[in-house]
Amino acid sequence: MPTYKDKKRGTYYCSFYYTDWTGAKKRKKKEGFKKESEAKKFEREFLSKQQNDCGISFKSLVELYLEDASTRVRITTLENKKYIINLKILPYFEKMNVNDITPNHIRKWQNKLIKEGYSSTYLRLINNQISAIFNFAIKYYNLSSSPALKAGSMGKKNAESMQFWTVDEFKKFIEFNNKPISALAFKVLFWTGIRSGELMALTFKDIDLVNKTLSINKTYTRLNGEDIINEPKTPKSKRVIAISDSLCEDIKEYKDKLYDYKETDRIFNFTKFFLKHEMQRVCKKSGVKQIRIHDLRHSHASLLIELGFTPLLISERLGHEKVQTTLDTYSHLYPNKGDVVANKLNDLY
Repeated sequence: MPTYKDKKRGTYYCSFYYTDWTGAKKRKKKEGFKKESEAKKFEREFLSKQQNDCGISFKSLVELYLEDASTRVRITTLENKKYIINLKILPYFEKMNVNDITPNHIRKWQNKLIKEGYSSTYLRLINNQISAIFNFAIKYYNLSSSPALKAGSMGKKNAESMQFWTVDEFKKFIEFNNKPISALAFKVLFWTGIRSGELMALTFKDIDLVNKTLSINKTYTRLNGEDIINEPKTPKSKRVIAISDSLCEDIKEYKDKLYDYKETDRIFNFTKFFLKHEMQRVCKKSGVKQIRIHDLRHSHASLLIELGFTPLLISERLGHEKVQTTLDTYSHLYPNKGDVVANKLNDLY
């Protein structure tokens, strides 16, 4: 492995040839290494990447994984991946060789995170990410098996307990909200069950007050100080939701008080931080128990279940990709439904 010393700078560099993925022969030069061993290590890692060989560091594998993901996922998804990897995964594994990582290493890492007291859903999210990295290595870099799979998962897919507001609790909350924009935002969230990102992406053009519908066709997030409008979370997230006469009236009343606006303007021109602050403020004033913003979506689903609507209808309204997602998420809200079915069958017997 040819490495050289730059006598003027007192540093080392490597210069070598390799064959890229198209079969073309190319030259690679990298300068600025403090030690000769660092230059040799860079060349070794670089060539391993080109040869689809897992004899590389975990850090190099992560770089390859994120490079691939950058062309296939939304920028917000990519940033979330980077955040979790850089904060919770890389510090533990970055100096290890991929082939040297065992299920025992993964178990010790999992136990460390579990002891730190993270929620079960967050633990599952972190574990899913390291599993995705090793699955990528199996598929494209000839890793024989995944140590993460052998180690087993940690955490749970769904939260152990969801918080809900009843209709009475919500009405009391709204009664103490004296800010028209946040009051309308909470009404839309509670009475439609849409996601907060979908709410903040809504424009006046998306609301049809004549046909009483609300079109979900994009989602909003704020990333690194920049407003990002993306496609919805999944294909099924694109949907048209029927809204009540009362909610139509609230939206019309709010719209009639505005001036100098365009139909393409965002209605709720704020971030999730504002909603969280408003939730805290009004809950403190009203005495209503504080829940997460996402729990308003759960509250809507709970209300629909209580009203007797089918899982299919609820799934379509919430924009779930599969009905099974709805059933898995809200199965605990169907207690004694078997008895209800049996009683109705008895009436027909």
